[in-house]
Amino acid sequence: MSGNIQLLTDTLAAAKAEGRSALIAYLPAGFPTVDGGIAAVKAALEGGADVVEVGLPHSDPVLDGPVIQTADDIALRGGVRIADVMRTVREAHEATGKPILVMTYWNPIDRYGVERFTAELAEAGGAGCILPDLPVQESALWREHADKHGLATVFVVAPSSKDERLAKITAAGSGFVYAASLMGVTGTRETVSSQAQDLVRRTRATTDLPVCVGLGVSSPAQAAEVARFADGVIVGSAFVKRMLDAPDDAAGVEGVRALAGDLAKGVRGQA
Repeated sequence: MSGNIQLLTDTLAAAKAEGRSALIAYLPAGFPTVDGGIAAVKAALEGGADVVEVGLPHSDPVLDGPVIQTADDIALRGGVRIADVMRTVREAHEATGKPILVMTYWNPIDRYGVERFTAELAEAGGAGCILPDLPVQESALWREHADKHGLATVFVVAPSSKDERLAKITAAGSGFVYAASLMGVTGTRETVSSQAQDLVRRTRATTDLPVCVGLGVSSPAQAAEVARFADGVIVGSAFVKRMLDAPDDAAGVEGVRALAGDLAKGVRGQA
């Protein structure tokens, strides 16, 4: 069974052909429950997201701010497992036909087994993985198995990345490049970092891969701002906050759907 890297590539190319940025949503698996998380991912895609990153909850999420940490804690207390992550990917992809990636720290994959993880993700219809803490120089085993199973390997670049380092990271990656728009952890912010545009420009100088910007985008106006210079706009904490703030799970899912619709207008310049 081959994964869906081509679907991811085609989806990002189709957005570009429409003269717009792609909208990429992030939601953790198992939050607020496994079934509730699947419903939320489907709602994000049905509401207007082009791609979803499904987070694999981690007990020490060094990149993630307090909103996503809270959701991860809820998922972990609920007993979420890698099998639940795979089920989330499978059911969301089967329901929508859209590309689903997994965002995860390296340790859970290492413990689970690289071959087993990549084979199961491909079998579930996954498009690839975002690996924020896997150094490129230590990624050969992962990339070998990801390539074999038709999965994208998305690396994260940051404003602190020097040009030479950017070139090494982008040469090793596939699918797209995740540009972290600021130093620090994820979370919604009042303004989008001015460093983001410069990072996109420097990253594009090293690769033909789409460059998608995340960390800090929470409103349609911010999405429109980032969409003017990035190939994709990544939104995570704002979706999770809708779920956390909702009076019940059903309202949370509808909140996710509504936010996806608003942000989809943003990336199309209609906000």
